[in-house]
Amino acid sequence: MSAYPASLIQALRAEPGLKLSDRATKNPAWWPKDAPGDKNAAEKRLEELAPLLSDLQEQLFAASVSGGQAPAVLLILQGMDTAGKGGIVRHVLGMLDPQGVEHHAFKAPNKEEAAHDFLWRITKELPAGGLVGVFDRSHYEDVLVAKVKGFASPEVIESRYGKIVDFEKQLIEQNIHPIKVMLHISREEQYERLSERLERTDKHWKYSPGDVDDRLLWDGYQSAYETAINRTDNQSAPWNIVPADQKWKARLCVAELLLATLERIAPQWPEATFDVVKEKARLEAAK
Repeated sequence: MSAYPASLIQALRAEPGLKLSDRATKNPAWWPKDAPGDKNAAEKRLEELAPLLSDLQEQLFAASVSGGQAPAVLLILQGMDTAGKGGIVRHVLGMLDPQGVEHHAFKAPNKEEAAHDFLWRITKELPAGGLVGVFDRSHYEDVLVAKVKGFASPEVIESRYGKIVDFEKQLIEQNIHPIKVMLHISREEQYERLSERLERTDKHWKYSPGDVDDRLLWDGYQSAYETAINRTDNQSAPWNIVPADQKWKARLCVAELLLATLERIAPQWPEATFDVVKEKARLEAAK
């Protein structure tokens, strides 16, 4: 019996004292031997996953429509520029019914958001029961960008780690199941992707001069990620370090994580709120 995908999911988990330099961004040695080993095999596996994800999502959504207290899923995507967050949204979440998905991309806080606690704008976008929420960047920006660029003092940053842990405990108490993903891309691969955006006119819209500004702060960001992950990783809301130099590999990993979470939630079809036998008779009478 194959140990995949459980072996893959276990390998993605962040270990205590994580060092990102120890984590491969491409062809990791820990990649399970029975996992898809190339793009074609991964695409075939994704085709297999699509109906499984769709069915489980429909059951999750149906419970909320029927008035039940349905759980929700929150996929949190973090990573350096060009790590593939948008591709995950298109290719993995694209396998789900759009009416059951909520996507929000967090940018620099606006004036109103900056006037509140850093979790205020995050709380406003949490998915309702029955939905799969996707955060393209998240509350973690407030201990990543804010730390690297000095937007907040060390004392404020330090206090935020604990607030994040408490916040994610509250999510679980509210039956919102977080999947925290760090898309781990190499500096070399980022250079190639930024170069492509500059070379191709159809990619110019994706490029921002700020991407190079952040690239110059690469080491600071890697250190900030390590600290944030180590300070907020726990059994109920674990971090997953996904190798992202190969897009097919990253998309496969996230799809497996999403499926495993939905299977663990095990949503059930809601019971009818009406007399089925009576309604069948009424339908026949109206034939």
